Amino acid sequence: MKKIKIGNKFIGKDCSTYIIAEAGVNHNGSLERAEELIVRAAKAGADAIKFQTYVADDLVVRGAPKFWNWKGDKDRRTQYEAYEKTGGFPLENYPKLIKICQENNIEFLSTPFSAKSADYLVSIGMKAIKVASSDMSCLPFLEHIAKHNIPIMLSTGASTLEEIKESVGVIKKAGNKKIILLHCTLCYPTELKDSNLNVIKTLEKEFPDLVIGISDHTMGVQSPQIAAAVGAKVIEKHYTTDKTLPDSADHWLSVDPEEMKQLVESVRLTETLLGESKKKIFKCEKETRTYDKRSIVSITNIPKGVTVRREMLDCKRPGTGIYPKYLNKIIGRKTKKAIKKDELIRWKDFL
Repeated sequence: MKKIKIGNKFIGKDCSTYIIAEAGVNHNGSLERAEELIVRAAKAGADAIKFQTYVADDLVVRGAPKFWNWKGDKDRRTQYEAYEKTGGFPLENYPKLIKICQENNIEFLSTPFSAKSADYLVSIGMKAIKVASSDMSCLPFLEHIAKHNIPIMLSTGASTLEEIKESVGVIKKAGNKKIILLHCTLCYPTELKDSNLNVIKTLEKEFPDLVIGISDHTMGVQSPQIAAAVGAKVIEKHYTTDKTLPDSADHWLSVDPEEMKQLVESVRLTETLLGESKKKIFKCEKETRTYDKRSIVSITNIPKGVTVRREMLDCKRPGTGIYPKYLNKIIGRKTKKAIKKDELIRWKDFL
């Protein structure tokens, strides 16, 4: 697994898990609400906040049926009607969002749903491009955005392994190897039994040169914590400041700022518990190691000039003498001084 830099943070091996608060269009078209989303995500400890940039005409044909339903959305019968309501956030607002993010030390991201949107977002300074699962197999789009040569986060929901390989191949062929694959189950919300977090390990095996993470759609914060334990180096989670707000279908299944804080804390705790992969003796173990381990000791008085036999020795605490693994090297040696019973054996005691 390589390391990829987004803004001032590295993502990958031996790096902290990169946590993205996926705000989508939960600003409901309001710049003030977008600012609130940013400020509160930063306070919760998220590394980045991500919005979505689209207009209905670039995204979907007018008659495309919806594939979701929620109580506040029953009156809109097509995808076009839903996206027309939530899309179209003024482009002139995005530089303002970037400035607010900079002031709050959180990275600005937004998912573009067209080549035109991607080009604009990169032109104003966005440091990475997130590709939604719905566009993972849109190879012309991937080829286009790859040429910007900035990191690409690729969600893999509702896709086969072969499709993922094909998409990764297109991006690499275009000259971009800065790829982060996000395991995803494209159900809103995702039931815990469908999380299938072991896919993270599968993606690690199939794409050892890429950074692997998760775009999580489960309710609550347990799945991201376990994903971090399994090896996810990026976690994206839907986020809002008010789950009761209308219009966007994401509000009710998102985490709020307090839950985002819990998510961040649980992932950081997981990282602390996981530690590093190298097995070593910790500073806190040194005294214990000294007095808890065993050494070779005499279990009888051993006179001077005697050849030591096995029945004269045993292994007891503390571990300040000769390690038990050297027992056979002591047996058969001749003592050059008398050794009292229950005494630690020393190399200098022998000829």
